[in-house]
Amino acid sequence: MQILVIEDDAVLGKAIKRGLEDNHCECAWRRNGEEGLAAAMTQNADVILLDLMLPDLPGLDLLAQLRRRGVQTPVLILSALGSVDERVAGLRAGADDYLVKPFAFDELLARLHAMTRRALPLATQRYQAGPLNLDLALRRVNRDGVEIDLTPTEFSLLEFLMRHAGQVVTRKMLCEHLWEADWEGVTNVIEVHVTRLRAKIDRGFDAPLLHTVRGRGYVLRAESETSSE
Repeated sequence: MQILVIEDDAVLGKAIKRGLEDNHCECAWRRNGEEGLAAAMTQNADVILLDLMLPDLPGLDLLAQLRRRGVQTPVLILSALGSVDERVAGLRAGADDYLVKPFAFDELLARLHAMTRRALPLATQRYQAGPLNLDLALRRVNRDGVEIDLTPTEFSLLEFLMRHAGQVVTRKMLCEHLWEADWEGVTNVIEVHVTRLRAKIDRGFDAPLLHTVRGRGYVLRAESETSSE
């Protein structure tokens, strides 16, 4: 995944670049709006991370210019401006997502993956984790060739876990994925769904795939690695 970061804060920009590269993304970093706009027009980025309070060209103006010129690269706004009105303004200006600073890097990665997934043709979206297969186009799941019947919520939950296979996914991330909103409530409900999903994908098979990471969340992995479950 190729990411263009347009961020004038040197500390944050450097941290984002390092974090993305550590997660196998290619990252180009521009520190002002004019350079960012030029890079967005000429580089083939998969996603643009855009700060709003840039010193020379405000982020919303940059975004508006991109859309007027027909550039449809997905844009995720990263900003300390977090009111409802400010977020709505960003989305209405053409952003595909909006994340308020400070943010958890895991959440940023999750949103980036979601944006690139939405940009792919549906027919190409298939996930595999060991013996477990999920076909988004057909809405079908099987393990070792055995069809597994899931509810829509369980399917969406499994899709998110498979998209981040091998990575710890927090309960908050799962809640926000399932209900597409900032989660401020208790997370017990997610444990109910996870328990039901685990029973369907693991029960009757030799090795569990869905593991609990105590105090953090869940991880889907094919091998029986160390777990605090």
